[in-house]
Amino acid sequence: MTDAERAPWLTIVGWGESGISGLSAASRRALDEADLIYGARRHLSVLPAMNAEVREWPVPFAEGIPLLLAERGRRVVMLVSGDPFWFGAGASLARHLSRDEWEALPSPSAFSLAASRLGWSLEDCTCLGLHAKPLNRIRPSVQPGRRLLVLIRDGDAVAELAKKLSQWGFGDTTMHVLESLGGERERVRSAAADGELPLDIAHPVAVGLAIRGTGAAIPSTPGLPDHFFEHDGQITKQTLRAMTLSALAPQAGERLWDIGTGSGSVAIEWLLAHPQNQAVAFERSSERAARARRNAEALGVDWLDVIEGAVPAVLSDQSQPDAVFIGGGLSDNLLAMLWERLPSGTRLVANAVTLESETLLAQWQASRGGELLRLELSHAAPIGTRRGWKASYPIVQWRVTR
Repeated sequence: MTDAERAPWLTIVGWGESGISGLSAASRRALDEADLIYGARRHLSVLPAMNAEVREWPVPFAEGIPLLLAERGRRVVMLVSGDPFWFGAGASLARHLSRDEWEALPSPSAFSLAASRLGWSLEDCTCLGLHAKPLNRIRPSVQPGRRLLVLIRDGDAVAELAKKLSQWGFGDTTMHVLESLGGERERVRSAAADGELPLDIAHPVAVGLAIRGTGAAIPSTPGLPDHFFEHDGQITKQTLRAMTLSALAPQAGERLWDIGTGSGSVAIEWLLAHPQNQAVAFERSSERAARARRNAEALGVDWLDVIEGAVPAVLSDQSQPDAVFIGGGLSDNLLAMLWERLPSGTRLVANAVTLESETLLAQWQASRGGELLRLELSHAAPIGTRRGWKASYPIVQWRVTR
């Protein structure tokens, strides 16, 4: 087989606002030798006349994948923004190809360009690509004194983000609006989130945020204060929730089943532990299920999957979890089904408050092992003109690995 036959048929070229003048020699050569060039409309608008066939990539993005794969055997260039594998389209393309079918030639990412314009150390910034995602996903990263670099959709999204920051109590945040970085239309303007923003903000746009304000930042440790959650009393309270999350021990990329989710607090904190975590919350009450969805959206983890229905029937078609929390719906039937179905190594935590459910957990712990804890909490409360300890209902918690 010749070198030409072994060469990748697809070249993913990082493309910026400067067009072809900002490309490396290797990227220019790939364009010159291409049979077919794909790119988004705004990329093709600054592409000079080429010998290759030129096609606009369709919207939505996924519709272009089968069209691209049909071109195997031709020399194809795909133009993507900046660094293809840094909040770019590279991974979306590569998952459909074997490693020897493609090569990538990156250009500076929008994050690198933004940091260089603002004089910020990129390694000290939180970088978020929210141009196609809900802006609320920024919420966990809004911490006083932090710097954020955010890619967003357009000028309307800049105004929406400013409004959210003000609502959260961070209206003093400085917003650096960076448009068309690296191109002739590049522009950098700054304003306070609660101040007067420019009205003529053009896509593509990045925003640098220097977070300031007196709003409530989301703590980075388990056990958020209860006031962060909308609830009707059916919530695993802060201290018990911290201990429950510690027992569940979330790790990056893992999936949780939260059975009887109530307000969704445990599942939400599981998702806050790492942005790649997944959680499925099961709730038989439609009112509480809706509340859990609202809480997830408000706290920036809108990908929480809330499923309405009674357990154990509603669990039957779900992908296997890495951990299971039972906060409601505890029964012998449920535990038996879980023990039969869950793979070895699955972590299970169950909380009980009634005598009947305590007895059930004691029986299962005696036969299956694990750790059984009795958690009793008291808080100081007035007793006439003095104070004393007011006890909460004790909780029995079973922690076990299947």
